[in-house]
Amino acid sequence: MGISPTSRRMRLRALTGLSALALAAAGFAAAPAAQAAQDNRPAGEFAGQPHPYRHGAHPTKEAGNAAKPASNNLSYGGGVDGIGVTTGAPKVYLVFWGTQWGTQGTNSSGYTTLTGDPKGEAVRAQQLFKGLGTNSETWSGVMTQYCEGVAAGATSCPSGSAHVGYPTGGALAGVWVDESAAAPGQATGHQLAAEAVKAAGHFGNTTAASNRNVQYVVLSPTGTHPDGFNTPNGGFCAWHDWNGDTTLTGGAASSPYGDVAFTNDPYVTDMGSSCGQNYVNSGSAGTLDGVTIVYGHEYSETITDQNPAGGWTDSTGYENADKCSWNGVGGTGGAQNVTFATGSFAMQGTWSNGVNGCQVSHAIVH
Repeated sequence: MGISPTSRRMRLRALTGLSALALAAAGFAAAPAAQAAQDNRPAGEFAGQPHPYRHGAHPTKEAGNAAKPASNNLSYGGGVDGIGVTTGAPKVYLVFWGTQWGTQGTNSSGYTTLTGDPKGEAVRAQQLFKGLGTNSETWSGVMTQYCEGVAAGATSCPSGSAHVGYPTGGALAGVWVDESAAAPGQATGHQLAAEAVKAAGHFGNTTAASNRNVQYVVLSPTGTHPDGFNTPNGGFCAWHDWNGDTTLTGGAASSPYGDVAFTNDPYVTDMGSSCGQNYVNSGSAGTLDGVTIVYGHEYSETITDQNPAGGWTDSTGYENADKCSWNGVGGTGGAQNVTFATGSFAMQGTWSNGVNGCQVSHAIVH
């Protein structure tokens, strides 16, 4: 395509021109007036403030409604450092960053609880990732149609290619509450990547091979603004990347353990309905809808584009879940409740090249 994979995959939508009063009512500050729809920027670029490292950034509902992705299928990016997709069973390590999470405990189901977690996001995240790959769920099947080892630009995977792995028996591989210091109030991309590398060491994943099918989900405590989350120049609910991305704010983070894939998962409920609260379910049953929609979004994009943007993206830089964000509720591709062995979770659909559209269910491809 003539430009670097990182440059051609910039992906963050602009906030829409809501009034300051309306934004305040939604629980966050007013955004700049510049709009993606009034720009000539690529569809995946944040109007006025491009951040190429925010791969697969899950936009707020307002930002997502301002810039809808193209309907073309995803194509393979050729890999970065020889990595395109997660080919083994995906492993997710949850990293609760900072002393602000409070005192640890364990509930009757064995999940880690935290006194500084007013909405219960920690337990919900554990339930979600432990539940993936159980109950013969086929939400994860949508991702297994993608692969690596094909030519850059390919839009399909031949028989025998190395497909995205299915998380049989659950993806949750470990939980760590890093109480060594307070999490930054506004962590940079570099700091988030460095925390993921630190987590790799904590969990004993000290070789490139041990991190090959792994992602580290860095969860920041309530009231913090990692990389500008819940600020006027935010407009996103989460994003993912890898430690070696030189465009990270503060620069790439070195790793003695090989490439490390990570996600910036802020305290989603701080953004209320703008990040999905009650998107599928009403009342208290929907308080954490956004948590599982957003965390599932980033998980699905990491396993299909592990070292961005060497995996699967469309011609404008959107990844599989970007193309289905805030796509309505129900049907074959809208957000809806999906049942795993650990409970029922609001999940969004993801893009399927097989049907040229969004799906919440697809046969598992091996």
